[in-house]
Amino acid sequence: MRTIFDDDHQAFRESFAAFVAKEATPHYLEWEAAGIAPRELFTSAGQFGFLGMAIPEQHGGGGTTDFRFNVIIGEEFNAAGIGGAGLGLTLHNDICTPYFIEYCNDEQAARWMPGIASGNLITAIAMTEPGTGSDLAGIATTAVRDGDEYVVNGSKTFITNGINSDLVIVAAKTDPSERHSGLSLLVLERGMDGFERGRNLEKIGMHSQDTAELFFNDVRVPVANRLGDEGKGFSYLSANLAQERLSIAVAGVSASRAMLGWTLDYVGERTAFGKSIGTFQNTKFVLAEVATEIDVSQAYLDQCILALNARELTPAQAAQAKYWCTDLQNRVADRCLQLFGGYGYMTEYPIGRAYVDARVTSIYGGTNEVMKTIIAKSLGL
Repeated sequence: MRTIFDDDHQAFRESFAAFVAKEATPHYLEWEAAGIAPRELFTSAGQFGFLGMAIPEQHGGGGTTDFRFNVIIGEEFNAAGIGGAGLGLTLHNDICTPYFIEYCNDEQAARWMPGIASGNLITAIAMTEPGTGSDLAGIATTAVRDGDEYVVNGSKTFITNGINSDLVIVAAKTDPSERHSGLSLLVLERGMDGFERGRNLEKIGMHSQDTAELFFNDVRVPVANRLGDEGKGFSYLSANLAQERLSIAVAGVSASRAMLGWTLDYVGERTAFGKSIGTFQNTKFVLAEVATEIDVSQAYLDQCILALNARELTPAQAAQAKYWCTDLQNRVADRCLQLFGGYGYMTEYPIGRAYVDARVTSIYGGTNEVMKTIIAKSLGL
């Protein structure tokens, strides 16, 4: 029995589960085939209060800093087998919105936050470049100051919400001679001259999540669109990465729990050699191991969630959660799919979709190898 949620959280969970059942589940396979979820998913979520929970009430948000509400959204999407489309909404809430809350000035907050909370302004964050992955200091996109504007040149790739997004937080070098201290965050808006989107990238999983290349050709961005101070971008990114990684860990455990549930149902119904395959010792041992790993991982993850709420979560703890829970997700996907036999390889079964959706989780948000480096550093190594 998990004890980190109270009655308000339970009521929120019931409301969001009903939202997913009505607004997402019936349409999900269509979105998977289309390679993108509709903007209406965001505006509908905003209408029911499932976006911008941490945005102040005066700007249309929920006014709560309790990350447990974000956790519930991630858990319920995964419980319903909603992978790609769910990622777009959780990225908007868990990863992008905190930058606006922490670093917007009053004018920016009034301009952007109501749309972020309503879903009329979909957000994305653009860090990764064709030649730069986890090494943020190696970013090559430049933003040269020209009076009251920056002239932005460069490109980004693998950008979640890349097609749907209206506001894109772009990490760019305002001082190319510096590494960490030369990075700043600029908000580029849909329709700016020279801001172009490439194709919606074809991925092996997360099909309903639009993922795109972005190109910046002499894009003139007002200085009024800079988040925070010039040259502070690296520290801002570092400060928010813990929540991003915890959000990914939440998806890892909740997806694992969903896969376990589907598999328990399947092995109880499927027969081989005249017996339910759930009666075979191998099946029992595999699922006993999976269930134990999920529960043990959940216990640590719940500690991290409470630590984040208390602003006590360390980068190393977030890295541990991200690395362990996404590796768990991939192990569970592999072991559970095996018990489905040939049917597990069919995309009509949610286990097949969950299997390919899982693979990217040990890569994005910082590869798990980078996570181990962060953990080792905390050990003095």
